[in-house]
Order: sequence, then C-alpha cells, then structure tokens
Amino acid sequence: METIEGSTVRNRKAQQKKPPKSEEETTEVRDENLSSNERHQRPSDEPSSKTLENDDDGKERKRSTSTPEKHERDVENDRFSVTVNLQFNGATVGLFLLSFLTRFYSIGYPGGVVFDEIHFGKFVSLYLKNTFYFDQHPPLGKLLIAGAAGTAGYSGSFEFPKIGSEYDASVPVFALRFVPALCGSLLAPIVYSILRQMKLGQGISLLGGLLIVFDNALLTHSRFILVESILLFFAALGILAILKFLQAEPFSARWWTQGTIAAISLTAAVCVKFVGFYSYLLAVYMMGRHVWQELPDRRRSSIYLTLKVLAMATLVLCVSAAIYLGCFYVHFATLYKAGPHDTVMTSAFQASLEGGLASITRGQPLRIQHGSQITLKHTHGRVCWLHSHPHVYPIKYADGRGSSHQQQVTCYGFKDVNNWWIVKRPEKEGLMVGEDPDYIENGDIVQLVHGVTSRALNTHDVASPMSALCQEVSCYIDYNISMPANLLWKVEILNSKDSSGKWFAISSQVRFIHVNTTAALKFTGEQLPDWGFNQFEVAADRRQYTIDTIWNVEEHRYTQHSDKKEVLNKLLTTEMIPTERTRLSFWNKFYELQMKMLLHADKVEGHMYSSEPHEWPLMDKGIAYWIDADSNAQIHLLGNVVLWYSATIAIALYVAFLVFYLIRRRRQFYDLEPAEWARFRMGGEILLVGYLLHYLPYFFVERTLFLYNYLPALLFKILLLCFTIDHTQMVLRKFVSSRPKLAGLFWAFVGVWFAGVLYFFRRYSALSYGMTALSADDVLELRLKDTWDLIVHKP
Repeated sequence: METIEGSTVRNRKAQQKKPPKSEEETTEVRDENLSSNERHQRPSDEPSSKTLENDDDGKERKRSTSTPEKHERDVENDRFSVTVNLQFNGATVGLFLLSFLTRFYSIGYPGGVVFDEIHFGKFVSLYLKNTFYFDQHPPLGKLLIAGAAGTAGYSGSFEFPKIGSEYDASVPVFALRFVPALCGSLLAPIVYSILRQMKLGQGISLLGGLLIVFDNALLTHSRFILVESILLFFAALGILAILKFLQAEPFSARWWTQGTIAAISLTAAVCVKFVGFYSYLLAVYMMGRHVWQELPDRRRSSIYLTLKVLAMATLVLCVSAAIYLGCFYVHFATLYKAGPHDTVMTSAFQASLEGGLASITRGQPLRIQHGSQITLKHTHGRVCWLHSHPHVYPIKYADGRGSSHQQQVTCYGFKDVNNWWIVKRPEKEGLMVGEDPDYIENGDIVQLVHGVTSRALNTHDVASPMSALCQEVSCYIDYNISMPANLLWKVEILNSKDSSGKWFAISSQVRFIHVNTTAALKFTGEQLPDWGFNQFEVAADRRQYTIDTIWNVEEHRYTQHSDKKEVLNKLLTTEMIPTERTRLSFWNKFYELQMKMLLHADKVEGHMYSSEPHEWPLMDKGIAYWIDADSNAQIHLLGNVVLWYSATIAIALYVAFLVFYLIRRRRQFYDLEPAEWARFRMGGEILLVGYLLHYLPYFFVERTLFLYNYLPALLFKILLLCFTIDHTQMVLRKFVSSRPKLAGLFWAFVGVWFAGVLYFFRRYSALSYGMTALSADDVLELRLKDTWDLIVHKP
C-alpha cells in the first residue's frame, strides 16, 4: 500500500525482472498469489504499493527484502536514527535556532499586560496560590506556564488588573512567557520533519519550516502568556509521531514508542484547548485510512489485522485516558482553596474547597424536613437561585399573550433574602419544626412556601412568558377567580441511592415534579424583560429529564418561630460561619468540571476586534493586543499577508489538480504513476482534511470569535502550500521537460514570492514586537485594508 503508511506488498518476480528506475518511481504490484483473473479485474487506477520508506530525516531508502537478519539490522539502524536525527539534524537545529531568536528577542518587552495575558496571567497566579478558578478550557497550558513561573520564584501576587498595566519587580516576565516562546520555537523544525516524513524534498521541507518562522501571527502569539503556540506544538508533534507510527514495523519497539508519543502529544493538545480534539480526530482518520489501505493485502491474515487494530486502539486510548485524567488530577490537587469562581460549581464542590461554601454553612442541619428553610441553587449551567418577589407577571406580554397575573418566580444570580423557601407538608398547617423530626425523603409530596411573601410555588396550564412551550411558574395569589391552586410537588432525588432515599442539603440533586401536570421545575436560560428585572425565567416542562431541571439545597436551617415576623427577622439577620470541608472524590470533581466546561458557554456578545470565519483566510481583520501610552507603538495580531493569501490560493490549486486527475482517470488517462498518484492523494487528503477539520467547525460556533482561532487551520494550510509547490514542480519537470526554461521560471517565481514573504515579515514585525515608535502616517501606511483597525492615538 502507500509508502506514507508503511504498508508494503512485495512482488519477487517484478524485483527479479527489472530493478526500479529510481526511488521516486519504484512501485510494486499485488501479491503474486492472486489469480490472473483477479489481477485483470483490479481497477487500473488503483495505486500500487511502494518499496520506499522514510528515515526520520525524511530521506527515502529501499526497504530490505532479503534475509531476516538483514531486516533486523535495518530495523535497528532505523531505531538508532531517531535519536541521532533528533539531536544532530542540521536543518532542524538551524530552524530551531532561527525561530528561537525571533521568538525570544526582547521577550520581556513590553513590560505590561498584553491582550489575554490578563486572563492567563490571573490563572497562573491562582495556581501558585492554590486558589480554585474556572475556565472553559482544560488546564495543561496554564499548568505549564505556572510551573515555569513557580520555578523562577513567582508567588502569584500580581493581579493582572487590565491590559497595559505595568508588571512590578515581583513578576518574572521572562519565565511567564518562556513556555509559549519555546513551543513556538519548536514548531518550525517539527513542520520540516512532517514534510520530510511525507517525502517532500529537503528544499521544500526547509521552506515549510521557514514559513512558520516568518509568519507574523505565529510570531506574535509565541511571545506572550498565551496558549495557542503550546496547542500548535503538541498538535504538530502528534501528527509527526502518527506518521512515524504508521510507517514503523508493527509491534516493534519503535512502533510502540511512536504510538505512545503520538497519543501523549495529541492528548496534550486537547488538554491545552478543547479545539485540540480536531487534531486528535485527524490522527484517528489517518489510522483508519492506514488500516483501510491494508485490507486488500491478502498476505495479511484477518487475525493479524484484527490484532493490529486492537493494539493501536488500546495503545492510543489507554495513553490518552491516562494523560487526560492525570492532567486534571494535578489541577484538582493544586487548586484546593476557595476562589473567585466557586459559584460556578455545585454546592457540594464548593463545600469541598478550603474556605469555600463551608464558610457560610457551619451548624446548618443536613437533612431536610417539614419546616426547613432552604435556598435552591440551579445545579448545572448558569449560577442562580430559585427566587420570588412581590411583583406579578404583566397581564399581557409584548406578543399579545396573556398571563395569570400571579406573583413572579425567577432564577436570580445573587444571594438575596428572596431566595429562601420553606418546605411544608401539605397536610400540616404550621411551618415550625417539631420536636419529632418529619424528614422529607425521595418520592414525598411537599409544598414550597416563599419565605418573605408566604405564597406557595405553583404552576398551571398557562404558557410561560419566554418559553411558550413550557408552563408558567408562579407563587399563587387567590384572586377569587376560577384558577385553583396547584401547589403540590413531588420530590425526586436523583442520587437517592447514595443517601438511602434521604434528602440532604448540599449533596442531594433534586428534581421537583408537579403533581397535577407532571411537569418539572426548570431553569430555561431565557432572560426576562424589564418587568422581570432582567432575571432569568423559571418554567415547568413536561420533558422532565434534562439537566436544567436539577436543583440542590445550598443553605439550610430550621424554622424555629411560628410568627411570620419572627421568621422574616431570622431570615434577614442570621449569618452562617465556617465549618469543616466536605469530601468529594476525584471522579465526582472530574465529572462535574467536565460538564461545566462543556455547558458553561460564553455569552454571545460583540467585540470590536471579533471576526467571522469567512474573514480569516484573507485576513480581513486583526486584533489590537497592546499600545504604548507615549506613542503609536503597538502590538497588533496580523499574519503575513503574502503567505496567507498564497496559502489560500494553494488550497484551490490542490483541489483543481485533484479534480483534474479524477476526471482524467475516469476516462482511463493516467497522468501520474501509481506511486506518484498515491503520494499526491495521501498528502493532500491528510493536509486538506486537517485544514477543513480545524476551520469548518467555527461556522457553527455561536460565540465571539477572533483571528487567533484560525491559527491551527493555518498550520495545515502552510503544509498544504508546500505540498502543492512540490507537486507543481514535479508536474513541470515531468510534463514540460522539453521546456527547461519553464521550470527555471517557476523556481524564480518561488524565489521572488519568498522574498515577498520576508519583506512583509520585516515590515510588519513592528506590529509583532511593538518596539518601534510610529507616527500617525506610519500607522496609516501599514493599514493595507480598511478593515484593519490599527490604532492612532498620537499625532
């Protein structure tokens, strides 16, 4: 099968008859054991396998076809070349040094907060103070930066108040920016190695590494406390390791080693940002493609192929699970103190943190009973508490629908006295806790009486104000009209097995099912208009089994007074004091945090530097990262226009080549040799699929997006650009050989184009480093597009 995947089917007769003309043209046919009929039935455009294999520096060599002893020596030599190549390959070392110089040059400048350093810097500080925080992305990138900063003696004292704030003497700026810059420096040699592994020439592969070095956007993101360069490093390293894994001898030491490195790197990319999962999907595609290409090889038994697939899947999944879980284990072990983001988590999670929710729950009873005063927190998603107030729903809504004009029930995102409710048995009149406890258990019927207004929670067959398919929830007011009270709710404890059916504060997850209509009390996520004080809608939904219908008791105390005024006074004056932390297992914390990260989406809101996916390929909009207070010197995220535009053209050119060849092959014209066709299809498929995987999903994302979201797709676009240049020069050499001047003109054009890349990089490095004082005219000259919002605040 195809050389890139390391599958080779040898034909001894073909080897005896005629040696290959060159390594580029060496091909094989299928197993000679196939009948002649089967050989005639094989589609003539099906690519044959090659006998070439890449060393780790990308040089092609013949695979051994002689004795087992010689084959073993080749394998040993191949293994040895991994170590030697990683340390001494001149091209990779040169690319690393050049990239290192560009990334680390004056890395301490500016000495103030740049763009999203305001967020990542805070996360790093919280790590070093062991204080819990919540972020939508996994923690590995922040952990690595925190590790470097902690090694340099940083205590996490700086607050990162706003963009432009000057760092004080306690902040080791070099250490904080070291990990992103190092990962950015390593990206260029990895790209070179990927291209060599895909059998591109050394010159083209070196060009690919240089394009990474001289892209302004990649340079900018590698110099600050940002995680995109870390993400790209792990993703690229994982793809390189997968290529080597698929070319290695199955079940050999190198095969296991490369598979492990690939799984570690790709999972690390996911652990930096969830978008790293697209690189993981690409690797899965590559492995699936490899197995699919091996299936026609009848010399491989079904047992062998099955064992190989199982081994690959087991290796990748086990290593990935270990890395992902280990990353979060370190995260939880480090962040054991309560912090500013605690309220995002459930009450049980908060109570497990040192100084967390326990600080307001000391002495509160655990079990809920008749007469319990409680606050009900929405367990998953947005943080808010079940709330009511004396105001009523409007008689008619803006769309003309009528309401019940009953007392409003909402979900409120702040602690408030109106969040308190009293649990009542329907058959009991008083609300006081008696001498004999009347505990509420799973399946019991209760009423929830609002503590301040003394009106009971109610729902009925009236459409909810914002979610018309749900029922309105209110506190019942008796208007002496034909609308009876429906006040009964069934308590359904979701984790009742853990508590033997008992209802506990903090830990029990509860769903309230309305007895009359079987609808569940639900937080809808819709924001009410001004008449609802912009609080969030609570409704009743007959679709009971959703996470938005889950609540838990956060604060709890017993009603000790029968007089309403005394109850209200107690609600207003009681203050809770600290108690011991509760204990949650790692698995409980892990599951909860995963759910929160997936469900706690950013609010969709505009930003002056946000952009849409269709604007990225041609870079219609950049991002202002920092500006000097005394001049127009600034850091602005812009890519290398020459590179970005030509890479976009290269995608269209590759697709045009592919369509042309497919049409020609359909008409039985085979312009490329089987090996050439296999290489063209393989490289393009992997790189084009990689680009689309990292780009197209953003068209379906409903949140604010920025140009830096395009950087993973840009990586594959640059790889595909190099692949297209290589294929174009091969076509010119092969089909226009009678006109050698044309090939010379092509390389002259490539040289001029690369000079343009260098010119743009040098000219716009002023916006990458931010060290050059600019006049207003200078800024306007740099503004090639009207949509580029470069900043001018000094004449």
